[in-house]
Amino acid sequence: MAERRLLVLFGSQTGTAQDTAERIGREAKRRHLRCRVEALDSCDVANLIHEPLVVFVCATTGQGDPPDNMKMFWRFLFRKNLPAGSLCQLDYAVLGLGDSSYPKFNFVAKKLHKRLLQLGGNPLLPVALGDDQHDLGPDAVVDPWLMALWDKILALYPLPPGLEIISPDVRLPPKYTLHYLPEDSPHRDSDLLQLAAPQAAPCELHPFPARVVSNQRVTAQSHFQDVRLIEFDIADSGITFSAGDVVMIQPQNCPEDVQQFCQLLRLEPHRHFVLEPTEPGTPLPPLLPQPCTIQYLITHYLDISCVPRRSFFELLAYFSTNELEREKLQEFSSAQGQEELYSYCNRPRRTTLEALWDFPHTTCAIPADYLLDLIPRIRPRAFSIASSMLAHPERLQILMAVVQYKTRLSKPRRGLCSTWLASLNPEQGDVRVPLWVKKGGMKFPADPTTPVIMIGPGTGVAPFRAAIQERVALGHRGNCLFFGCRHKSKDFYCQTEWEELVAKGLLTLFTAFSRDQEEKVYVQHRIQENGRLVWELLSSGNAHVYLAG
Repeated sequence: MAERRLLVLFGSQTGTAQDTAERIGREAKRRHLRCRVEALDSCDVANLIHEPLVVFVCATTGQGDPPDNMKMFWRFLFRKNLPAGSLCQLDYAVLGLGDSSYPKFNFVAKKLHKRLLQLGGNPLLPVALGDDQHDLGPDAVVDPWLMALWDKILALYPLPPGLEIISPDVRLPPKYTLHYLPEDSPHRDSDLLQLAAPQAAPCELHPFPARVVSNQRVTAQSHFQDVRLIEFDIADSGITFSAGDVVMIQPQNCPEDVQQFCQLLRLEPHRHFVLEPTEPGTPLPPLLPQPCTIQYLITHYLDISCVPRRSFFELLAYFSTNELEREKLQEFSSAQGQEELYSYCNRPRRTTLEALWDFPHTTCAIPADYLLDLIPRIRPRAFSIASSMLAHPERLQILMAVVQYKTRLSKPRRGLCSTWLASLNPEQGDVRVPLWVKKGGMKFPADPTTPVIMIGPGTGVAPFRAAIQERVALGHRGNCLFFGCRHKSKDFYCQTEWEELVAKGLLTLFTAFSRDQEEKVYVQHRIQENGRLVWELLSSGNAHVYLAG
């Protein structure tokens, strides 16, 4: 009998595709299939020719781009020299997650489906196009598509005699077991960032612990928004970047939230543990030291401030000993309960920690083994780099608005990363932030005679500060910036810097301060007023135009 094995590969930017891929993995286990779930770039593409059955779950980002963790796979798959029948042994299905308000809706999934077909693959089903804009979200498409998929797969790979599908009432084993170490066993202190000499340029798995040099508020104290210019020391990191590049920062949870979480779940923060995979061959989570403390796991790894997904409530329901709580959790994890879940979680941006408060009987019954199945890891955040190495060698700066807003919940919502970064005070000792750099989507012209028109309202000006510093250092002329904010006196970022460059004839600057007069004035009004200059730069100067929000 053919080996009953399934590979689920995902390309995910924000975690939704990964969450869906893991759901497929759980459903496969209930059907007794041997199943691996991994990111597309973590799998060896050349091995696809040996895989009998693969489900691809792909998000689309930006303007029809593949997510970061499938970019290498994407390049390989579209190589011209791949033979036409190379995947003829492959049965596959593609599930896309997208947003129909974008012009290139589910572009990656459609293109992948087509390419696998060209290479000889056999589609089990038409490509599924999940849509964020649907009232019930992507699940409106995903749920029925998965039912059809399992019918197809079980027809090809029937259950072995004597085995039944494991009922949804039965809880699956956790991915890892958590073994506490005896209180008195010796440990190296794993809670410090590993300051090993970098083997290569820092990356997600080996970030560089950069020292915070300064953390300066650049908006007036009376202004509603707190915006910071933060400078990091990247000497000896091996990091290089140019204008338009992006810095990735790995944030952490605040001590109060970590303490609350430990109290709610009755966990001892300073206990050490090691993880052991339930199934041999499952890799341990990267970025978690072994042994590790509960405190480190919750501070640096578990995203307790994210808005929980449907799968969170589904798993939580299994631990519930309280009937009322269990019914509510089951409702939230059912297809029919998605609208109610949306108004409980997504609309008010309720966090995982807050949801746990609402189910106290269930929360104190969560086994520690299931923490990594229940709560996703903290994702890195991307910031445009706001400085040039030519102007600030061995330094990297970002311009960051501290995210805070109100919903119907009494406590204001706060951005995890920006709140943490804003709280760091370099005057209180050696403060470190794990970071690495990625190529950005903006490339500035190499030809020194090509003018650039940059339109950067608010913190959107960050990449243009890097570009202007770089271009001025290289002696490139033709730098034209349209900047907009609310008040000249309150949120005119880098005002002195711009004015000095204007005085030296190195920058043409147009500003729009929307609230400094009766009628609102925005950057588009300034572009219109200076239409003749803009047109001249475009038509005879071949100018490049850049826009950042």
